Amino acid sequence: MSLLPKIDPTTTKAWQALQVHYEATKDIHIKNLFAEDANRGDDFGMFWNDFFVDISKNRITAQTRDLLLQLAEEVHLKQAITAQFQGEKINETENRAVLHTALRDFSTMKPEVTACLQKMQEFSDKVSNGNYKGATGKAIDTLVNIGIGGSHLGPEMVYEALASYRKGIQLHFISNIDGDAVQETLRAVNPETTLFVIVSKSFTTNETLVNAAFVKQWFVDKLSAKAVEKHFIAVSANREEVASFGISEEKTFPMWDWVGGRFSLWSAAGLSVCCAIGYKNFEALLQGAYEMDQHFATAPFQENIPVTLGLLSVWYNNFYNCETEAVIPYCQALHKLVPYLQQAIMESNGKTTDRNNKKITYQTGTIVWGATGTNAQHAFFQLLHQGSKLIPSDFICFTNPLGDATKNHEILMANCLAQTEALAKGKVQDAAMPYSAFSGNKPSTSVFIKSLTPKNLGSLIAMYEHKIFVQGIVWNIFSYDQWGVQLGKEVASAILQNEPLLHGKNAMQFYRKLKKYD
Repeated sequence: MSLLPKIDPTTTKAWQALQVHYEATKDIHIKNLFAEDANRGDDFGMFWNDFFVDISKNRITAQTRDLLLQLAEEVHLKQAITAQFQGEKINETENRAVLHTALRDFSTMKPEVTACLQKMQEFSDKVSNGNYKGATGKAIDTLVNIGIGGSHLGPEMVYEALASYRKGIQLHFISNIDGDAVQETLRAVNPETTLFVIVSKSFTTNETLVNAAFVKQWFVDKLSAKAVEKHFIAVSANREEVASFGISEEKTFPMWDWVGGRFSLWSAAGLSVCCAIGYKNFEALLQGAYEMDQHFATAPFQENIPVTLGLLSVWYNNFYNCETEAVIPYCQALHKLVPYLQQAIMESNGKTTDRNNKKITYQTGTIVWGATGTNAQHAFFQLLHQGSKLIPSDFICFTNPLGDATKNHEILMANCLAQTEALAKGKVQDAAMPYSAFSGNKPSTSVFIKSLTPKNLGSLIAMYEHKIFVQGIVWNIFSYDQWGVQLGKEVASAILQNEPLLHGKNAMQFYRKLKKYD
């Protein structure tokens, strides 16, 4: 029996009806939809916990929503959601379950997850309380997270987002293989008071291991080989390779094959963040994600936030042929959210082969980009307002500030609300100034959240995770493998082994020749 439905969405009745509906409604204007329905703001809004999601400023009618929900039914989305939460091996190409949700399932938590969280709590408490001492007897005040991809993007994003919740531990990240960047980080830390956390599920990731080896040698030169035991921690599923590196089992935290790298934030991959913000806040992050999981798994589709967002993305991607989506948080603390989402979304759904092993004939995998407001208003908003491309946008804002800069926050909120209003309504053309005209009718979704807390951040991240799942199910692709990532690694390895480039020249000789021009 198939673990996931394998339905070409273009063959469904709903898809055909949506195509007809699109042709009939593609020129509707958002401001006219509001003029025709005084209750549109209420009818196209969803309240949940501290969230209000407003989809009213989108190019949709009640019929659009009904047809998209019909599409969800026809591709058996509910069956797919059940299969994921039950731990079926829905990552079929790698024969793995997809259970990052189990890392935050407080109702039926796996024993191994409970044990890991307990170990994380004990360790993080010891570090944040100043009770963990380095080799010279000094308390630890700095952690350096060494990892790449999901082992870096998620933890860094959360660390930056929850700056107001930090407990005094400084956190740095080494990810890029760029040696200059590695050395720049090392210049900022004291080896006597620093812990290095190496995060790699396989413990074979080239960039991570090269960087870890470089850091280890630097550390040994500064202190001693014996001191490594006190200052290096591993998060990995490969105990053997970890031991070969010189890290004991006591200093090793587990990972599991049913957790994909880009969704590993919730696991011990988040250990450095856990130390920086404290275990209580880290657990609140998990709790927020868990509550969004429950909403996604149980709420009727017409009230289901991730389902709605996923279907809206399909509507624009496959019927309006929009290739990109902008994400614009009106919160500087979320300045690392977009890079995190870029990996989560584009690595997951950038596929051209469907679950029937057939070449796909329709668009998948939207391109995600953006920046924080109001900075973004002085950068790319000109394109959003008057450019020729249609770009659906998510606006994320928090109705209450964490500090007492209330006047600033009111202005920030006013800007966020103004942008979605202006994008939707546009501006009537002045005959003498045609260049000042704004056509409007540019779609946006607003996500209002009460305040930026660890719990609400967890819910926000999980909301986007489940949106990815919905998109992948509709598009009939496997969202949780990443074969495309491997090719570049293989070619880089071949180049290091002196394989020729396309023009027939030996790659490293070509590189060294270029160096002569320095």
